[in-house]
Amino acid sequence: MRNSAHSHKRQFPLHVHISAMFTFLLLLLGVVLGVFNYQQTTHIILDSSKKLFGYIEQDVQHDLLNAYQPIRHALNLLILNPDAMTDRVERRTELLQPFVQTLEDNHTLSALFLGDDNGNFFLVRPLRDQATRLKVQAPPQANYEVWSIKRSEQQGTVESKKTYLDAHLTQLEQRSIPDETFDPRTRKWFIPAHASQDQATTSPYLFFSTREVGTTLARRSATNTVMGADVTLSQLSSTLANHQTTPGTQIVLFDSDGRAIAYPDFNKLLTAQDPAKLPKVSELSPALSYLIDQGANPNRRLNDGHRQWIVSQFTVDDGGANGLKLAMMVPEDELLADAYRLRWQGALVTLIALFLCVPMGWVTSRLLVKPLQALVREADAIRRFDFNYTPRQQSPVLEIDQLEASMGRMRETLASFFEITSSLSAHTRFEPLLQSVLFETLKIAQAEAGLIYLAKNDSTQLELKGLIINGQPQDLTTQPQPVLDPDDSQSPEWLRALFEGHDSVARALNLEQAGDLQPLMHELDSQSIHLIGIRLHNRHGETVGILVLVLNDSGSLDDQDHLRADRIAFIQAVSGTAAVAIESQRLQARQKQLLDALIQLLAGAIDAKSPYTASHCQRVPTLTLMLAQAAAASQQKPFEQYNPSEEQWEALRIAAWLHDCGKVTTPEYVVDKATKLETLYDRIHEIRTRFEVLKRDTWINYWQARALGGDDQQLSELRNASLSALDEEFAFVAQSNMGGEAMMDADLERLNAISRRTWTRTLDDRIGVSWEEHKRQSTREEQDLPVTERLLADKPEHLFTRPEADVIADENPWGFKLDVPKYKFNRGELYNLSTRRGTLTSEERYIINNHIVQTILMLSSLPLPSYLSNIAEIAGGHHEKMDGSGYPKRLKREEMSLESRMMAIADIFEALTASDRPYKRSKTLSEALSIMAGMCRDAHIDPQLFALFIHEQVFMEYARQFLEPEQIDAVDIDALMSKAGLTI
Repeated sequence: MRNSAHSHKRQFPLHVHISAMFTFLLLLLGVVLGVFNYQQTTHIILDSSKKLFGYIEQDVQHDLLNAYQPIRHALNLLILNPDAMTDRVERRTELLQPFVQTLEDNHTLSALFLGDDNGNFFLVRPLRDQATRLKVQAPPQANYEVWSIKRSEQQGTVESKKTYLDAHLTQLEQRSIPDETFDPRTRKWFIPAHASQDQATTSPYLFFSTREVGTTLARRSATNTVMGADVTLSQLSSTLANHQTTPGTQIVLFDSDGRAIAYPDFNKLLTAQDPAKLPKVSELSPALSYLIDQGANPNRRLNDGHRQWIVSQFTVDDGGANGLKLAMMVPEDELLADAYRLRWQGALVTLIALFLCVPMGWVTSRLLVKPLQALVREADAIRRFDFNYTPRQQSPVLEIDQLEASMGRMRETLASFFEITSSLSAHTRFEPLLQSVLFETLKIAQAEAGLIYLAKNDSTQLELKGLIINGQPQDLTTQPQPVLDPDDSQSPEWLRALFEGHDSVARALNLEQAGDLQPLMHELDSQSIHLIGIRLHNRHGETVGILVLVLNDSGSLDDQDHLRADRIAFIQAVSGTAAVAIESQRLQARQKQLLDALIQLLAGAIDAKSPYTASHCQRVPTLTLMLAQAAAASQQKPFEQYNPSEEQWEALRIAAWLHDCGKVTTPEYVVDKATKLETLYDRIHEIRTRFEVLKRDTWINYWQARALGGDDQQLSELRNASLSALDEEFAFVAQSNMGGEAMMDADLERLNAISRRTWTRTLDDRIGVSWEEHKRQSTREEQDLPVTERLLADKPEHLFTRPEADVIADENPWGFKLDVPKYKFNRGELYNLSTRRGTLTSEERYIINNHIVQTILMLSSLPLPSYLSNIAEIAGGHHEKMDGSGYPKRLKREEMSLESRMMAIADIFEALTASDRPYKRSKTLSEALSIMAGMCRDAHIDPQLFALFIHEQVFMEYARQFLEPEQIDAVDIDALMSKAGLTI
């Protein structure tokens, strides 16, 4: 027996061999096809280039014939004109009209002229563009230049003049040319009288006047005249440019001297080293120069050391005695670019086909083992809870196909279970959760109806909480809702079975046995049903409800499939998850109820802490929600996007209830401070006692003076004046203590004057006091008794040092921006009485304001869910102002949420209209709204919310519930809007 391990190392599976062979053959086929296609494409392109060169030769030949032949015919006709053959020079001007007509008919003509054996000359040149006019210095409107030269052999004179005509041959200007040296008899085109032929074609050259490339055709008449025509060859350069097959193609027409006649880049013909001659081919391109010098090999290829070229040369017949040659050079890499591209495209296609076909071969070779591998992967996917695995096709092996079907059912079952579990856990509201439980279980059981009962108040009695019939949820308010009691002997048997230890039951019921389910059977139009009952229990096994599924009894075998044990077990498993979700929702609801109760308990405790702010924490939430509901219902532009979710409503409600929770840290004697000297008691009584002491001293002084024999009348007047002054001064001090009116500068001066009165203390004020007060008294020097003290004293022990922990740094994580007083309290009597407005000192005002700081700190420290994370911002912003002058963060309007701005309006309106404040009377509606309109104008409250508060009558809705009837008076809305600075 062979060693299996050794065999495994040396051998490979069959599908590996098949795939490798398939890949090799496909790759070999691709290489062979690629090489073959490249060779064939190259051959086709080279053959095409050979034909292309022939076409170019024909086009150049054709252009030359088209350029020369019509001109030769025209010369043959014009030379027969009597005016051309006469010896009378003056008659030659009659040739103007035929010359012009010929020039108009042949746009390749640069000039027509006539010369004779006597040296006389007549020329007509068309001025077709402004550039030509500038070259000959013609007038701008000139269309023709006429040049005539008349020689007199007897007199030895030469008369030369140039005439410029417009399109109608009207003379525009005439110029005489002195010292004319031009003689037609010396020109190459002039055919001598005894020449062997009567017509000639010059070699191409640059025309002297127009700097155009061309040639001259000449024809001699039977008399002594020779007629010539200058023909431009610029069209040949355009023809060559049109035949540049690739960007690098070099093509040139040149004469026997190697001078270029035509070139695609025509401008290069005008930039020769010798301006009077056409450029050499070598000046145009090194490659062309190399071709002319070396010539092409029989294979029509040339390598200039830099590039491989496909080349060709032709001799072109121009119809005359001159021989012209045409040379073409095409870069092989450009000419064969398509072949190269096809070669690489073929290789790419081969690779793509290889990559596409190799997997197909691999799949084909593994046809028998693939299903088993797929089942392994499917099992692994299920183990990873990945239920999106694509099921495989059927296998030709029956057992494998059956296993695949079983695995598919298991995957679908588990996927359905986890999908239902995820769906149930996603619900945050109780009623949709119950509907979802019913829908999912009805879908699994394929039932026609479903009912869900929940335990009533932690008892065994069950209440109907959900009903679905034929896929439609039913309104429970229109349905009979009997309470099921499993302890009742008259209860259905299936219900008692569920409570006697069975987690599920399946029963077939007819109309008589249905009991309370009879109305449901009538809805289903059924005389017999199958009932599946599932007990819902929590983590502790306690029954929280039951689930009832109803199926029509059709009498078919499909009914038994619906009642299979595995299907009921699956429904039971799903129901167990549903029961946990229901219990979790109930616990969450109870937690919310507990939270609400604690919130209201805290708000009530804050209100109960001070009898003067009772119900403030309860009324502000109501008014805030009224304003928020008006904003949500408004279609105005500032509020059209405001559509709070249920969670946002909850956050606003909680924030409103807790907006003053920081007041639990505020001493009530500061909150309730009704007079300037009030702390735990009103210290005006101490001052009254001192005034009483001074009054007693006045009487004592009076009697002592009487005893010493003083004048009774004079002493009585002095006594009465002193007593009267003390009464008036105490009355002023007592009035100042009330804080009802603002203190003027004169009032403060009088208060200071009163404070300078003295009285004598004979008892030690350091005994019988607390250790904390004794510590403060140690900051002043001890004096021997008796001690004279001021009537209104600001003593060192009146100053309470602020603990370091109470100091809020400028850079703090909450963004608080508060001016913190140096001392925590200043109980100085004169200092407190000198408070200009109200009863609170700056230290006490800071303590009052600090309640909002404590509110933010307390709410920020709570472990609230994410959807309640903004309640600290909402609750902590109701003392901010739109202009940034509020507290504790000095936020501006755009930095505040809409809800915090709502609460600011609610807090102010409630405070103004409250009838339980010790330091002010309650305001009427008109008074409160007028004050708020001023605050709106001063950018203290949000103008858009204030306008909504007024126009939607939110204030009136609140007033009807909470204000006294005498506070509800008429409100002039237009006047309020005008005062607030808002558009009416």
